[in-house]
Amino acid sequence: MMSKRRKFSGEFKHRVVIEALKERLTLSELGQKYDLRPNVIRTWKNEFIEKSKDVFEKPVKKRVHQLKEDDLYKEDCQAKGGE
Repeated sequence: MMSKRRKFSGEFKHRVVIEALKERLTLSELGQKYDLRPNVIRTWKNEFIEKSKDVFEKPVKKRVHQLKEDDLYKEDCQAKGGE
């Protein structure tokens, strides 16, 4: 019999990863606690650590680019007689 693939919310993954980072329990113990395989927890933990550096990046280019797009949209709407 084929088992269904389980889906986990971001909130659940976050809770498990934070607990794994605290290192109070081994990955095996966490796996038993949350009914997960240790390699799944390790994968989530590594992904979390890898993406955490983005928190400290300044998305200045994105903001400037978005502002330009917003201004162009407003100009286009005004030229067409909208807004």
